[in-house]
Amino acid sequence: MQNFKLNRELAHLAVLQRTELLGKNLKKLRKLFGRYLFTVLFSKYFINPNKISKNYYHLMEKEFFLIKKYLKKEDRVLSIGSGIGGLEVLINKTFDTNTFFIEKNYISKKIKYGWDSKNQEAYNNLNLLADFLLNNGISQKKFSLFDFDKNDLPDIKFDVIISLYSLDYHYEFSLYEDYLKKIMKPESVLIFDTIRPEYFNSIFKNVEIIKQDLNTVHKSKRIVCRNF
Repeated sequence: MQNFKLNRELAHLAVLQRTELLGKNLKKLRKLFGRYLFTVLFSKYFINPNKISKNYYHLMEKEFFLIKKYLKKEDRVLSIGSGIGGLEVLINKTFDTNTFFIEKNYISKKIKYGWDSKNQEAYNNLNLLADFLLNNGISQKKFSLFDFDKNDLPDIKFDVIISLYSLDYHYEFSLYEDYLKKIMKPESVLIFDTIRPEYFNSIFKNVEIIKQDLNTVHKSKRIVCRNF
């Protein structure tokens, strides 16, 4: 597999979640006409789904190789704010994982920079997420979807928790802190991006920096944490 199966609707959702998938012309339209028109018009009808699919696959492949060593066969994985699930597809195909997704189920009309203290910003659709996972070879019995606003969150122990550019990047870690304490074992791995990596040295016994993004709006670092 060198790309994902991605129709126009899913490609539209992917570029809202990952603006680095956009070409130069669409980025210019976004700046020129504003984020609302970009969200409802340009990002839907001015994209090439095949090109987005290939770019998205290669982007998720890079993310996968970065965290691959922290996963093992048949891990129980929790993904918070996964997007359409490309990374999780690659993880499942390699490690035969059982993956649980916690997501919001709507698309915000405006983009907020910095923390959204009420966790109201969202760019996802749970039906489309399920379609993507099934269409790209993940068995229905290998994943579970949870709407953050409607469902009780899964109350089980996880081996790996992943939240790329979501937890402590768009909203504060404290919104999930008590929940994470319940579902993590001492050896569980939590992987996420943050603008304040030094803060977590006082929360976890082990914090490892595995990636730095210094040329983005939010200069962030990806960290791997163990043992509250």
